[in-house]
Amino acid sequence: MNHDYEVEDIHLAPSGRVKISWAGRWMGVLNRLEKRFASDGVFKGKRVAICIHLEAKTAYLAEVIQRLGAEVWITSSNPTSSKDDVCAALAEKGIHVFARHDATSTDFESYLEAITSCKPHAIVDDGGDVCDYLGKHPDYAASLMGICEETTTGVNRLKEKHDRGELSFPAFAINDAQSKYLFDNRHGTGQSTWSSIMNLTNLNVVGKTVVVIGFGWVGRGVAQRAAGLGAEIIVTEIDPWKAWEARMEGFRIMPIMEAAPQGDYFVTCTGEERVIRKEHLEMMKDGAFLSNAGHFGYEIDIPVLRDMAVGTKILRDKVEEFTMQDGHRLYLLADGDIINIAGGLGHPVEIMDMSFSLQLATMHHVLSPPDLAPGLHVVPTHIDEMIVREKMAVEKFNIDIDPQEES
Repeated sequence: MNHDYEVEDIHLAPSGRVKISWAGRWMGVLNRLEKRFASDGVFKGKRVAICIHLEAKTAYLAEVIQRLGAEVWITSSNPTSSKDDVCAALAEKGIHVFARHDATSTDFESYLEAITSCKPHAIVDDGGDVCDYLGKHPDYAASLMGICEETTTGVNRLKEKHDRGELSFPAFAINDAQSKYLFDNRHGTGQSTWSSIMNLTNLNVVGKTVVVIGFGWVGRGVAQRAAGLGAEIIVTEIDPWKAWEARMEGFRIMPIMEAAPQGDYFVTCTGEERVIRKEHLEMMKDGAFLSNAGHFGYEIDIPVLRDMAVGTKILRDKVEEFTMQDGHRLYLLADGDIINIAGGLGHPVEIMDMSFSLQLATMHHVLSPPDLAPGLHVVPTHIDEMIVREKMAVEKFNIDIDPQEES
């Protein structure tokens, strides 16, 4: 067995194995695809690199790819989301895992080097960091047949590279497939964001005012779940169509400056930097909670928040209190990192079953002949539709639909 790995403590593996096994029990579509792809040998002998939030569900995807015959290298796209026991369990299985919870930026750079220096044939990326790294180290892309990008943030970065003519290999916008954004971004993030916030605070949501910043698919899910919990919802937006859509959902719409003094909970869902800034923080009421549901932890201007505070202290796990000059207090959850994973267990397993099945099926497409042209690709419709039909078959929710009539 290959022991090429870097983890916090290999002796944590038994705990991680329990978590991975639990996730695998509920990933019915992924298990069906594993059986489907086992006989064609497409993955056999291939090298696959994965950079994604490293917890039990992603670990199970890595193990499926390994069982299909590929050699797998994996790291976390966000050090705060890495689960050390899960990393240890992967290492024990012979997967090349390079990750630690709360790893430094220097560590992260070395981990990107570790997973790409094998010159992978296929990559699962989450946020675009691997793609950026390959731009600086093109030799590592010598064997690359394609990248599968998981997130809104990562797809936006790919689109920018494609428009500039800098995308020298095929890349698939997994996030833009309906089987991803309609379920993972909306329902997955909606549920996991609020389960994390409620677990960290142990406080009611009912009757509180929730300010959702950004009404993309993530913002939709966060707002809808909060409304279902009995909260009053304010949405802030810069896009007039999304703002009007939020209004049609029954939510109040206003600029952040107007929402700042009204909110009890703030959740950023934009993927943009510094959407909550000093002028907003100054307006917030005593006891307001700040959290981020975006991929990167820069949507709240945390350095400015620290500069503004006259005192800080940790009150609960992942809950930090900031006392302002005038005595009012703000509470930052999960250090401003992605709340549903940095402060919780991530999306429900059944939701990620669809997203990771889409990853696996698209990777199978990437690794199958003929070779694909460089540039940004959409997930083929037949793959996208296959995933949702498989999900309906697996879950048995008493769902049946009419056949399409032939024209």
